Amino acid sequence: MARDTETNPQNSTPSAGYTTRSAGDRILMQLKMHGGLTAAELGKRLGTTGEAARQQLARLAETGLVEPESRRSGVGRPRQVWSLTPAGEARFPDTHATLTVELLESIRAELGEAALETVIAARERRTGGLYRTAMEGCDSLDEKLAVLTRLRSAEGYMADWYAAEDGTRRFVEHHCPICAAATACQGFCRSELAIFRQLLGPSVDIRRDEHIVKGSRRCTYVVSETR
Repeated sequence: MARDTETNPQNSTPSAGYTTRSAGDRILMQLKMHGGLTAAELGKRLGTTGEAARQQLARLAETGLVEPESRRSGVGRPRQVWSLTPAGEARFPDTHATLTVELLESIRAELGEAALETVIAARERRTGGLYRTAMEGCDSLDEKLAVLTRLRSAEGYMADWYAAEDGTRRFVEHHCPICAAATACQGFCRSELAIFRQLLGPSVDIRRDEHIVKGSRRCTYVVSETR
């Protein structure tokens, strides 16, 4: 079976729940199944050209699902090997979400709401500490937002930020990798906003304008300097 999957990638059956068959999805599946591959290797596996695969990879990279890495093997030019990002990995079914919700519900039922708040507070301290370390040396708001964007994107939030015409900044997260947990317990969302406020400092106001768990397609934060 493994050989059939490898030689006939377009006929391979994805994990349950992952049934879309676009060219981009087939590339994501190949990278999931086989790890890092070059555009030429992907083209061969998909029965197309390396250039066609390269164009699809460029589109996937724009949406933050794949990323390239230069790898040198012997003499000559390094090979550009493509792999899934955390956001790309999140496109595949993951029962961790179900398990997480079950654990949260068990904590609430067996130990009470206070115990759940203790767990959230511990996560807040740990995450906040890691973020603060990464932001050491950042003086301006823009520098802090750039680092926060990088950190959150690495965790699968597909984050970015931009300066709005009204003089404020917008910090945007296009994906929520903990959406199941956040829906079951919105203390996680409250905690994350508290982390952002601590990191950006008392001279910065930040408020959530759009919220995925309330039906928005993304989480958007309005960020403004108060003095």
